[in-house]
Amino acid sequence: MELKIDVDGSGSVSALLDRPDDARWLLVLAHGAGAGMRHRFMGDIVRRLNDVGFAVLRYQFPYMEAGGKRVDRPPVAHAAVRAAVSKARELESALPLFAGGKSFGGRMTSQAMAGAATADSAMEAVRGLVFFGFPLHPAGKPGSERAEHLADVKVPMLFLQGTRDALADLELIRGVTDDLSEATLHVEPDADHSFAVRKSSGRDNQQVLDSLAAATADWAQSLG
Repeated sequence: MELKIDVDGSGSVSALLDRPDDARWLLVLAHGAGAGMRHRFMGDIVRRLNDVGFAVLRYQFPYMEAGGKRVDRPPVAHAAVRAAVSKARELESALPLFAGGKSFGGRMTSQAMAGAATADSAMEAVRGLVFFGFPLHPAGKPGSERAEHLADVKVPMLFLQGTRDALADLELIRGVTDDLSEATLHVEPDADHSFAVRKSSGRDNQQVLDSLAAATADWAQSLG
């Protein structure tokens, strides 16, 4: 289903809702910095998530909708996250609601969640966050400053990370998740930031996507 979502101060953005008949959960999924909601990774992971029981609402950030290359300022991106979550809650109020994204999209979602301090926030219905490759630091510049806001997130979080992710040193991301009270780390051996693996790994990229979707469903199921 193709949709339009109104974002405060930025007009409207495009969105897609993919819902299997047997949906058990709803995930609001934001794209990464360099590619929009129709990128191959987004389409492939949505199909896998549909197969394991997730309805998925994916959407564009305003800069991507406008054809820009520079990502939105955080307040604009956060407004887009809140608008997408509100639309999802409106469309599928009976399904448990989760939010997250690929790389930049996941980080903007967690920042929006960390800033949701009021009871009437658009984010109040979100039961957990899912990160497909949390971008902990720029490539070649290890650090964990980008994770500082996660201490203010009060819902469970699932980190899906590859061992070869240049934007998230594995030991650093493990330290971050160990310090958070409700964080789960799922590691994909040999996967890079795009979850691509080498032939020598003994797996192909499609098997990695299947594993990511299965891990997400197991985690959602564990939350009850």
